[in-house]
Amino acid sequence: MRSLVFNTLFWGLSALFALICYGAAWLPRREPLMAVIIAYGHATRFCMRWVAGISVEVRGEAPRGEPVIIAAKHQAYADGPLMMAVAGDLNFVIGNGIEKFPLVDRIVQRAGATMVDAQGHARAQGALQESINRIADDHRPVLIYPEGGMAAVGVTRRYRKGVYMLYAELGRSVVPVATNLGLRWPEEEWAKYPGPAVIEFLEPIPPGLPREIFMQRLQTVIETRSRELETEGRS
Repeated sequence: MRSLVFNTLFWGLSALFALICYGAAWLPRREPLMAVIIAYGHATRFCMRWVAGISVEVRGEAPRGEPVIIAAKHQAYADGPLMMAVAGDLNFVIGNGIEKFPLVDRIVQRAGATMVDAQGHARAQGALQESINRIADDHRPVLIYPEGGMAAVGVTRRYRKGVYMLYAELGRSVVPVATNLGLRWPEEEWAKYPGPAVIEFLEPIPPGLPREIFMQRLQTVIETRSRELETEGRS
């Protein structure tokens, strides 16, 4: 019953905020749109806590207004809104799977973000390269999900080269983010499970590492810590 109430409320709020965001996306300045998106993140977190019984703890230091790359584990639809609530105004790279939701194209474009092919086809690299060129002078954090989509609890998907393109060409530090949110909000499942969840910002990876070393380090720290958080959450 709790899952039914929460899902009805969450998707209703999502539709309402999508309409408001779409309207804000036609304004001459980007700031009102980002304020609405951030408000959506806070509303999502509020509903998770007080309706679904999912309390989200943030560990580590979330970068706000810093020119870094946030490379995060992705286990639930709530990941993006929660990241906005925690880190504020972000640039972001998003998979084209979100196109199934109405009005998104205009919102993503006006937010300054980039939609790429979630399957990793060649055109995705071109879109990401265009994004890199645009955001070189943008000092907001950039959010990317290195696996290119959601992964179930305990699952590691292939880390795609897009995160290294950002890292190498922008010359920025990467802040890995681990989570166990999938324990409470399983990948694309209807049911939600009350209890604590954690989003943890880990030690930044400095710029300048070779591709193989960077990719291995990033995957190791995110996946190792996510497994530890999953074990903690089950206990």
